[in-house]
Amino acid sequence: AADPTKVLRFVADPVNLPRWAPGFAPVVHEREGRWFVAGGRGEFEIVVVTSDELGTFDLWPAANPRRGIRTRVIANGDGSEYVFTLLLDDDVDAAARARQVDVVLQELDTVRGLLEAD
Repeated sequence: AADPTKVLRFVADPVNLPRWAPGFAPVVHEREGRWFVAGGRGEFEIVVVTSDELGTFDLWPAANPRRGIRTRVIANGDGSEYVFTLLLDDDVDAAARARQVDVVLQELDTVRGLLEAD
């Protein structure tokens, strides 16, 4: 129940990642025009690509552009749909994949709660 532009601006701003995806990105910072995530897995660079025109926000590890997320915000009535695709390594087992789905669902619920409360 939030405007698509508002949703895209929120999720596409790397500074907001710790607010809605703290397991993935507990700390995010910019250095020399590049974005980095720091946490339990150390620090790694991320690539963030946003298209306001298309309503898309994509993010992947700089070291592996075939992974990460590809997302799209679509207007639906007075609100939005946030379509979220997570690309995982092929060798991720079924149990780990299921855990990751649970994490993504929690993250999406957090986005909904933050934006609908605003």
